[in-house]
Amino acid sequence: MAVGQLPLAGRSILITRPAGQADSLCAALAALGGEPLRFPLLTISPVADPSPLQAAARRLGDFALVFFVSPNAVHLALDAMLPVLGRWPDDVSVATVGKGSEAALAARGFSGVIAPSDGFDSEAVLALPAFQPAAVAGRRVLILRGDGGRDLLGDTLKARGACVEYLTCYHRSGPADDFGPILTRARAGRLDALTLTSSESVGYLRALPEIPALREIPVFVPHPRIATAAREAGFSTVIATGAGDQGLIEGLVGHFSDRKHTTYPG
Repeated sequence: MAVGQLPLAGRSILITRPAGQADSLCAALAALGGEPLRFPLLTISPVADPSPLQAAARRLGDFALVFFVSPNAVHLALDAMLPVLGRWPDDVSVATVGKGSEAALAARGFSGVIAPSDGFDSEAVLALPAFQPAAVAGRRVLILRGDGGRDLLGDTLKARGACVEYLTCYHRSGPADDFGPILTRARAGRLDALTLTSSESVGYLRALPEIPALREIPVFVPHPRIATAAREAGFSTVIATGAGDQGLIEGLVGHFSDRKHTTYPG
């Protein structure tokens, strides 16, 4: 396919995922002719004290199931736990949500991971047979996550009779980079789309003083909850896509294929 025929040719797309989590999406967009621009709205850092994770590794056999909330949780928790643990116990089930987290677990040698095939949020996880009251009542569940986040999964599991423990394996903070170059592009009409992949990232973007210059640029989000946050932040065009990289890619391609001759006010 000639460059001019690529569906995202000439489109500059802001990718706001944390550093290290945007490579596959950026590569896919570039292959479709797009120009991915990276600006992480979330900065991920490991916990300063890994001893609680190491202690959990020593008593991992007490848990029936361990849930990793994200690829960051997979890598940063396992980096701290596996040197102590050695080998993951066969009778401790592993669960997660999202294709990125599944891929991260597969890369660390895990198979048979419990995860929803449709839906990529806590609600989809809670609908799985392994999380129903009969399956979790009286069992201990460890949830590995960043600081804060939604408590729906843990609260529902407690209501279903499980004993739930949370452990923080990474910290999240706002953007570390200078937003000036992105703002310059936006004001010059050289930014065609933004992707936002968490409600928290919307909050950090909303806090930037430069956000008025971005509000007329189409925003692509992979979940209705993020779409609501983006609308509340004042973005005029919010496109809810399917989940994950594939959903974002299909949403971008569909939008711009239908609007080859459309320009957006800036």
